[in-house]
Amino acid sequence: MRVLVAPDKFRGTLTAGQAARAVAAGWRGVRPDDEVVEVPMADGGEGTLDALVEGLGGERRTAQVTGPLEDPVEAEFGLAPGPSGTIGVVEMARASGLLLVSEARRNPLRATTRGTGELILAACAERPVEVVVCIGGSATNDGGAGMAQALGVRLLDAEGHEVGPGGAGLLDLARIDATGIDRSVSGVRFVVASDVDNPLTGPQGASAVYGPQKGASPDDVLVLDRALAHYAAVIHRDLGIDVRSVRGSGAAGGLGAGLIAFLGAHLRPGVEVVMEAVRLRERLVGAGLVITGEGKLDPQSLHGKTPEGVIRTARELAIPVALVCGRAEIRPEGVPVASLVERFGEERAMRDTGGALEELAAELAGRAGELSPQA
Repeated sequence: MRVLVAPDKFRGTLTAGQAARAVAAGWRGVRPDDEVVEVPMADGGEGTLDALVEGLGGERRTAQVTGPLEDPVEAEFGLAPGPSGTIGVVEMARASGLLLVSEARRNPLRATTRGTGELILAACAERPVEVVVCIGGSATNDGGAGMAQALGVRLLDAEGHEVGPGGAGLLDLARIDATGIDRSVSGVRFVVASDVDNPLTGPQGASAVYGPQKGASPDDVLVLDRALAHYAAVIHRDLGIDVRSVRGSGAAGGLGAGLIAFLGAHLRPGVEVVMEAVRLRERLVGAGLVITGEGKLDPQSLHGKTPEGVIRTARELAIPVALVCGRAEIRPEGVPVASLVERFGEERAMRDTGGALEELAAELAGRAGELSPQA
């Protein structure tokens, strides 16, 4: 039987590639005659650069950029061949991500996306026809203002000075001058790969939903939401672009809105971008089973995340699916779920995730006849 192993990362313990290798090793140990194909997945968040560079047969470059709290950061970006020219891949988490800031230092009032803009410029210096910007896992809530400033856009206060970094700085924004935007971005097609579709502001917006995990207090959330609303109003007035009601404009602390406003970016579900890059549908043809999953299986997993995309595609091709995860809060109808915490307990699930996942996959292989009629 042909088995496709297509998991996302197990956040904090395994990358998607490591998870795929563990599942494949466990399966092969029990069923050595099966053809097991590893296809690491992602959905726009951390790890999407890895999945796209591998899927497109690209290479990595490194640039020194400004971190979320303005410390220097060495960040990778990708370059890959495409049907009509070079494709750049920028993962904002590498430059402006939450994992770059210790919990004690998290501060979305002043965290900036400037480094993401610098990575975009580094990619555009290679003259790509398209740049894919992956925008999950941010430490920021500045609406992409820092990104825009890195590109040469001037965000000015009432006295004609540049506003300060971070979401709070947007409250001082009086006007936008985009005439100095770097010429290297001209003519480049920008695609945003996102794993969420939140609007910019309001109860489901960037500040209210994601601000607290970035260190925002309830009072900070109110300030940040007001700042983004003001920012959107100035963008509408000065650039003629209304980002307020665009689905996904609130992704990555509003970076989605900034990419739309300043680069004319097209927002797409990140899992669809990755599925196309790794040719998931083509590689599923002839498979008897696909195994997907991620660290935490929760209701969001079925809304634009890797498990949902893989399950949907497999069902369209009438291929059975099994899910592996660290912890299961849901159980999708008709899909067997194997949880590390349920099987081995919390301590081993966190301490020995790879070994436990390999063992869990071996147990699944022992039940192959229940999972697929081809077994």
